[in-house]
Amino acid sequence: MSKTHKIGWKTALMLVISNMVGTGVFTSLGYQLVEVQNVWSIVLLWILGGVLALIGAFTFAELGTHYNKSGGDYVFISEGFSPFLGYLSAWTSLIVGFSAPVAIAGLAMEAYLSPFHIPNLRWYIVLVIVGVSLFHTLSLKHSSFFQISATVFKLLFVLFLLGVGLWFPSTEENALNLETSFLSEISKSGFAVSLLYVTYAYTGWNAAAYIVGEIRNPQKDLPRALIMGTLAVMLVYVLLQIVFLRFGTLLQLEGQAEVAIISVQNVLGKSSMPWISAGIGLQLIATMSSYVWIGPRIIHAMAKHYNLWSWLRPLNAHDIPVRAIWFQCLVILILLLSGSLQQVLIYTSFLLQLMGTLAVASFLKIKRNSNGFKSPWSPFIQYFYVVFSLFVLAFIIYDKPFESIIGLGILAFGAFTYFISKKELENG
Repeated sequence: MSKTHKIGWKTALMLVISNMVGTGVFTSLGYQLVEVQNVWSIVLLWILGGVLALIGAFTFAELGTHYNKSGGDYVFISEGFSPFLGYLSAWTSLIVGFSAPVAIAGLAMEAYLSPFHIPNLRWYIVLVIVGVSLFHTLSLKHSSFFQISATVFKLLFVLFLLGVGLWFPSTEENALNLETSFLSEISKSGFAVSLLYVTYAYTGWNAAAYIVGEIRNPQKDLPRALIMGTLAVMLVYVLLQIVFLRFGTLLQLEGQAEVAIISVQNVLGKSSMPWISAGIGLQLIATMSSYVWIGPRIIHAMAKHYNLWSWLRPLNAHDIPVRAIWFQCLVILILLLSGSLQQVLIYTSFLLQLMGTLAVASFLKIKRNSNGFKSPWSPFIQYFYVVFSLFVLAFIIYDKPFESIIGLGILAFGAFTYFISKKELENG
């Protein structure tokens, strides 16, 4: 196969969609209902999350076509602010940005497949992660084929859930609550924490920006994939939450992670539960695949500049960063075997929101390129994103101090490795 194989906008679009649609959309609602119960508050949460993701997509489309090289946040923050902050963004991507979502997907897959009582299920999840990693070490063409196939299954499953929502009438005493105060709910700190779950569910809108160098025509295909993918997912997310609220009661859903299963089995019967569980579990393979594809590209971009990570630089005959893929696989497996789903989700979301804010803020420091994609309504939407995101982060620190400290601790350790890397560069 030629080393010059590139992917088109359709594969990039599939990558964005599969990167975004993971565990968050099927689990977040239960946690949100603890603090936010008015249906309009819920819809507003998912629309706000979508608007933030869309602003990010516009921004990353312009940044990606401006720099025209793979690496995403690492490149944008390094160029816009400093190599130190860029390194921290790559470190965040390594530890939580692309490794933790795969581990979270693995934990979720284990939970969703548990009704089948498979012996040693955790080890089967390990084999799935290793197998997906192995597939992505072969070539870009193999990665494209696997990603498209897995994403088609994901889309068919989501369309099935939406079809159920349209076909069946609402259940009695459902969670479509209009009695609680909409205005009082959106002013509570719990609303900001709930928004964090939503922003985690939207994580991945920037997926294609990390592999700009592998896209055939990035000037046109990158913006198309980012913007179309984000808009499509935003619509699906809002509709899915309404479906879950229509078929589940507040008592059933509040504080629960398996909101999709609880809601759908109310109309399809308890016998459907194992198959809905299996569908949610198996569609996560596409999510795992997208993160395994993208994450090592950031690790490789960082490794090119720091001697501490120089052993991750080699590429195979098809320009695939094989060592970076296996290193990320190791980190994923370590995370898979430690921590609870909700805790990992919160500190992961906190760090990703922080680094995403820095990346969008870096847009404000570039000299705009007349030849690349131009973000509409800039720089106003970028200022809105940064201010709103900082507001959310402040509430998270206030409401979830323990998880926030874990996140900041991960950054502090990353800073330590940076200065070791700097010392090696100076002496090397």
